[in-house]
Amino acid sequence: MTHPAPQPRVISAPGPLRGTVRVPGDKSISHRALMLSALAVGESRIEGLLEGEDVLATAAAMRAMGADIMRGGDGVWRVHGVGVGGLLQPESALDMGNSGTSTRLLMGLVASHPITATFIGDASLSKRPMGRVIDPLATMGADITASPGGRLPLMVRGLCPAVPISYRLPVASAQVKSAVLLAGVNAPGITRVIEPVATRDHSERMLAGFGADLSVEIDEEGARVISLVGEAELKPQQIAVPGDPSSAAFFAVAASIVPGSEVRIANVGLNPTRSGVFTALRAMGADIEEVDARSVGGEPVADLIVRHAPLVAADPDPALAPSMIDEYPVLFVAAALARGRTEIRGIEELRVKESDRIATMAEGLRAIGVACEELPDGLIIEGRDGDGFPGDAQVASKLDHRIAMSFAVAGLHAAKPISIDDAAPVATSFPDFFELLAHLQN
Repeated sequence: MTHPAPQPRVISAPGPLRGTVRVPGDKSISHRALMLSALAVGESRIEGLLEGEDVLATAAAMRAMGADIMRGGDGVWRVHGVGVGGLLQPESALDMGNSGTSTRLLMGLVASHPITATFIGDASLSKRPMGRVIDPLATMGADITASPGGRLPLMVRGLCPAVPISYRLPVASAQVKSAVLLAGVNAPGITRVIEPVATRDHSERMLAGFGADLSVEIDEEGARVISLVGEAELKPQQIAVPGDPSSAAFFAVAASIVPGSEVRIANVGLNPTRSGVFTALRAMGADIEEVDARSVGGEPVADLIVRHAPLVAADPDPALAPSMIDEYPVLFVAAALARGRTEIRGIEELRVKESDRIATMAEGLRAIGVACEELPDGLIIEGRDGDGFPGDAQVASKLDHRIAMSFAVAGLHAAKPISIDDAAPVATSFPDFFELLAHLQN
C-alpha cells in the first residue's frame, strides 16, 4: 500500500475552545464488532462504527473472506456472517494499511480456519514486529511465514482443527490476547489466556455478548484467566459503539490547557481498562466531570465536561499503562504545560507503535521549546507551568496519527504556529478531527 501524499498543516492558537463534540466510535470495539459479526450466522447491525481507514481495512478483509458487509444510508452497518469455521479463502492479499489491530486480530481468525491469507501493509505497519502474535498462533498449529524480524508481508496458513492452548502473556497486550482468543473460537476444546496485567477487555465482553462460552477467573497469583470453549456458535447482535476514549483524550487535553475553555465530549466509552488517561489527567489537576453516566451494550458510557485548569506535574503510575497506552503522546503535551517535572516510566511498548512514540514525541517537544530527557522506557518532561509553547517550529508525524493529533493540540496554546509535516495519517482513526477542532474554535 502506498501512503497518500503528505498533507502539511499549520496550527495556531485560536483562543478558548467552547462547545460540544461527539468523537468517532471506539476503534477497538469497531474492529471486534465487524469480526465477530462476520463469524455469526445471520444479520448483525452496528451503529456508531468508526469509519476510519483502520476499521475499513478490517471490513474489506472480512468481505474478502466471505462476509456480506454494507453501510446503509442511515449510517448503520449490516453484516451477514459466514459462521464460525466458514471463512473463505481470500483471492488476493489482505491490505491492512496502517492497522496493527486489524493485522494481529485477523491473523488469529485465519489461524484456526482451513485457509491461507497473506497480510500486507503500508511502510509504517511493515516495520512493526508481529512475533508476539506469531509465537502463540504457531503453537496452535498455524504455519506462518513472515518477512525478516517477524514483519509484514507475512503469510498465515491456518490449521483446522487448531490446537487449543493455555497461553500466559509475556507482555501486557490486548492484541495478543485477542488473537489467541479469536483463534480459539474455532478450535475444539478450551483455549485459555492467562493475563498477569489486565488489558482492555473488549474481546471478552463482546465474545460473551455474541454467545460464546467464556469465563474469567482470578488465579492465586492475581492473574486473569480467560477460558473460551471453542467451536462456538455466535449469534448475530445489534451493537451500539460508544465514542472512543483515545479520541476523546485529545479534546480533554486541549480544553485543559487552553485558558477559558469548556468542552463537552459526548458519548465517551469509559471502560475501566481504557480510561486511564482521565485518571492521569485528574491527578494533574484537570477539571473533568462525568455526566449522564449509562451503560451501552455492556460498556460504561458518559459525557465528559472538561474545563481549563492549571496542571501540576504528577508521575503516572506505570500500572496505568495498559489502560492508556495510546494516549501517552497527548499526555506528554499536558505534562509539558504542567508546573514541575514529570517522569513517565514503564511505557517501552510505545517504541513499537506506528512510530517509536517516545523518540518521536521527544524530538517534537524539543522542537517546540520543551526540555525533555528520553529514557529507555519513558520520558522526563520539564513542564512550562502553564506558559504556552514558543512554537514557530515544524514537527514530524512519522506517519503516526496520534503524533500528528498531539502536536495539533500543542499548537492550540503556542505563541507562534506549529507546523506538522504530514497530517494525512489522522484519517486512520479520526477522519474529522480537524473539523471538530475548528467547530470548537468558533
